[in-house]
Amino acid sequence: MTTVKTIQTIPKGRTPMPQQDAVVRAKNFDEVALGYALENALREADRCIECKKPRCIAGCPVGIDIPGFIRAIARQDMRKAYEVLRQDNPLPAVCGRVCPQETQCEIRCVVGVKAEPVCIGRLERFAADYAMAHFEPEMLSITPTGKKAAIIGSGPAGIACAADLARAGLDVTIFEALHMAGGVLKYGIPEFRLPKAIVDRELDLLKQMGVKIELNTVIGKLFTIPQLMKDKGFDVAFIGTGAGFPRFQGIPGENMNGVYSANEFLTRVNLMRGFRHPEYDTPVGMGRRVAVIGSGNTAMDCARCALRMGAEKVSVVYRRTQKESPARAEELHHAMEEGIEFQWLTNPVRILGNSDGWATGMECIRMILGDPDASGRRAPVEQPGTNFEIPADTIIYALGTRANPIIAKSTPGLKANQWGYIEVDERTGMTSIPGVFAGGDIVTGAATVILALGAGRRAAKGALEYLGISPAGRPAETAAAKA
Repeated sequence: MTTVKTIQTIPKGRTPMPQQDAVVRAKNFDEVALGYALENALREADRCIECKKPRCIAGCPVGIDIPGFIRAIARQDMRKAYEVLRQDNPLPAVCGRVCPQETQCEIRCVVGVKAEPVCIGRLERFAADYAMAHFEPEMLSITPTGKKAAIIGSGPAGIACAADLARAGLDVTIFEALHMAGGVLKYGIPEFRLPKAIVDRELDLLKQMGVKIELNTVIGKLFTIPQLMKDKGFDVAFIGTGAGFPRFQGIPGENMNGVYSANEFLTRVNLMRGFRHPEYDTPVGMGRRVAVIGSGNTAMDCARCALRMGAEKVSVVYRRTQKESPARAEELHHAMEEGIEFQWLTNPVRILGNSDGWATGMECIRMILGDPDASGRRAPVEQPGTNFEIPADTIIYALGTRANPIIAKSTPGLKANQWGYIEVDERTGMTSIPGVFAGGDIVTGAATVILALGAGRRAAKGALEYLGISPAGRPAETAAAKA
C-alpha cells in the first residue's frame, strides 16, 4: 500500500546545497555551489507531494512538467527525469544554476504554503548533471523539411529557438558576433556560477541536431537580414541579439581611465579568460580598491569577480536598501559571506581622478526612500549635505543595459520602439517584417535566462506556423505514435 504524502509527513526544511567555504572560494573561480549528491536529491524529491493541481508549472516560463521530472528522480529513473526536462527546456543544466526559481516556480509550490518550498532548481541541476555524467541523451529522429532558418545571436533565446526549429526539421544556422558561442551565458556569467564547460555541453547537443554555428559574424555589418533572406536563401530569421549597450549615470568623470561598464569587465574576465592571466593574454587592468555601482545579479558578479582577481577591497554602491536589491537573495548572501562591503542608500554624484586621468574614487551622497516611483518601488531622494568620498582605483557600472541599435538600423521596415527594442507580435514573436522573428532582451530589455528561453520557443512556434510546418512532437508523444 502506497503512503500518501502530505505536508505533515514530509521533511519541512529544504535540503541544503553543498558549497565551497566562503574563505576558500573567494580566492578561486571554481563553482561555488557543488550540486546535490544522489542521497540529497532523493531526499529533496521526496518532499514533493505530487499535488493534483500543481501550481509550479504555471510559474515556469517554459512550462516544464516539474512534478513529472521530480517524480522520476524519486523513482531513480534519471534518464526519464532528464527527458522530461529536455521536452521544454534545452538548457536544464544552465537554468538549474542561474534561474531565479525562488520567484517563479518555487514561490508557487504548494509545499511552500506551510513549509519551505521544494528546491526545484537544485533538482533540475541534479537531473541534468547526472544525465550528462552517466549516459548519452537520446538522439531524435528528425525529418528534413527543406526550409532554412537563420538565428542571430547564440544566447539563450537563440539556442531555444534553434533547438525547436531543428527538432521540427529545419536547416538551422546560428550567427554569433563574438569568437565564442553562448552569448551572455559565456561573457556575462562568471565561471564560479556557471562553468563554461556546462554551456559547451549544451551547445554540443544543438550541433548533434544538425545546427551550424558561425562565429565572428556580425549581422548588420557583414551582411544584413534582407541579404540573409534574399541572397542566402533563409526562409525565416530570428533575432536574439540581447541588449548589450551599457548604461551610465552621466555624471562628471565617467570618461576617466579605470571606469568600466559591467559588460566590458565581465567580458574581459569571463569570455576572454582574464581570470586565468597570464595563461591567457587578457589583461584586466583592475586596481586594488574596486567600487561597483548597482545591486543586481550583474553587480554581484562584478564584485565577486573583482575579489577573486585580487582586489583588496570591493564595495557595492546602491541608492536603495538591501530590501530593494534586485539581485537573487542567494547571490547577495554569497557576496556578503565572501566579504564584499555594501554601501546602501548611497548614490555617486562625481567620479574623482588624478592629473593623469585615472580614477581615484567617487563622491557620493546619502539617500532616503520617498514615495513609490513609476515602477512601484520607493524612489530614492538625496539628503543634502551628506556628501562623502569612497576611494576606488576601479569603478564598474552595473546599472543594466540598453538595446544595441545595429540590427534595427540596418534592417529597413523593422519597427523598434523609442528605446530601440524590437516590436513583435506577443503571440508569435514575429516582427513588422514577415518571416522575421525576435525575442529575449532585444525585445523586453534585460531579463532572465529562462524568460529568454521562453521567448525563443514562442518565436520558434510562430515561425513554424508561418511556414505551415507542425512542431516536433515530444519524445513521449513520438514514441506513442510509433507504437
